[in-house]
Amino acid sequence: MTPEQKKFLNIFVLGFAFMFMFTAFQTCGNVAQTVIASLNNTEFHGTGYTSMAIIYGVFSASNLIAPSVVALIGCQLSMFFSGIFYSAYIAMFIQPFTWSFYTLSVLIGIAAAVLWTAQGTCLTMNSDDKTIGRNSGIFWALLQFSMLFGNLYIYFAWKGEASISERDRRTVFIALTVISLVGTVLFFLIRTPTSNTSQLREEDDDESSEVLEENAFQQSKASRAVEAFTRSLKLSITKEMLLLSVSMAYTGFELTFYSGVFGTCIGAINWFGADAKSLIGLSGIFVGLGEVLGGAVFGLLSKNSRFGRNPVFLLGLVVHFLAFYLIFLSVPNDAPIASRDGTYSRAFIDPSKVLALFCSFLLGLGDSCFNTQLLSILGTLYAEDSAPAFAIFKFVQSISAAVAFFYSNYLLLQWQLLIMVGFGLFGTISFFFVEWRAVSLGPQETRYGSI
Repeated sequence: MTPEQKKFLNIFVLGFAFMFMFTAFQTCGNVAQTVIASLNNTEFHGTGYTSMAIIYGVFSASNLIAPSVVALIGCQLSMFFSGIFYSAYIAMFIQPFTWSFYTLSVLIGIAAAVLWTAQGTCLTMNSDDKTIGRNSGIFWALLQFSMLFGNLYIYFAWKGEASISERDRRTVFIALTVISLVGTVLFFLIRTPTSNTSQLREEDDDESSEVLEENAFQQSKASRAVEAFTRSLKLSITKEMLLLSVSMAYTGFELTFYSGVFGTCIGAINWFGADAKSLIGLSGIFVGLGEVLGGAVFGLLSKNSRFGRNPVFLLGLVVHFLAFYLIFLSVPNDAPIASRDGTYSRAFIDPSKVLALFCSFLLGLGDSCFNTQLLSILGTLYAEDSAPAFAIFKFVQSISAAVAFFYSNYLLLQWQLLIMVGFGLFGTISFFFVEWRAVSLGPQETRYGSI
């Protein structure tokens, strides 16, 4: 197998590992608020929104140290240990306690920062300027298959259920824990790609030279961790990264909406009758279909025209704005903060199951447009600084997601939609400026270190 084939295989393994892990975690996040609202244990006082706010708040802070962790223990072990914490968080729902719920929310926030920094580094290591768009699309499509399987089970298992029983909850979360552990183990199948340096070593017959190089590598390992932290700080204040930060922030707000808020809204609409809870799973499936379609198509089309990534990014904005408008018309304004008894309120038009699922699809399709293009442009502009660049991406995204999960406890639907419209518009404009500069100057002149 050639080095290029090994890299291509690594991308598939990476995608499948994340698919299994996030089949479990995204399904967990999608139903967490609904499951908690159905708990009969009066000693449990947690909320799904608060947990996700903690996760993304800690996630954002932990991105400052994530590049150093990846530099010290490598991508493979970073992703493996992170996967263990993800599995522990999911397993907690088998028998939830308030203290374990919030403690694991903190730990998974740290693990998420390390996981996504390692993922970005692994993606970049196995790509070049010509393949980064293709590989980003393949990875994103495989990852978003995770939105299909778990939610499909939720749809059939909870169909007709007014509340979630203890038996149903345990069955679901035992299965999700096992699925998450399978994905975690798959990380060990990823092999370090052959670099130019290692190829030269194989051709070098001087054994003493190899020993000296190896010793120098070991001695510099600790210094590389410090350097990774320093480079993250320097990179975060460059013009390109500041502009991209607006786009990154928008992905955090809309991530919160499609992964937690919109499903909760659907489950709270009493107009849907006994199907309301099972529709949460079906909504997640349609989000996943949009994500997979976008990842498969738009990731592969990245950089195929002289306009670069901008048309795909603009398409994502149009698709999301259409979804927001339809949601505003059809979903009751108090649905995100309704009590466990749901809401009988009416929006401008009667709630529609078909329209809700169509909006779910649009949310997933738009999200894939934004994320594939951000992954692509970061991998192109910062190929030599991939860990700091992807850490900053997740730092900004997670801060906005934490803020969004926090205000989701209090804000009516119309205000949540308005916030996303504002950030989506300005995020798209800022992305355009960075992409135009990348096209006009070329990636080498816009990478960190030559600015």
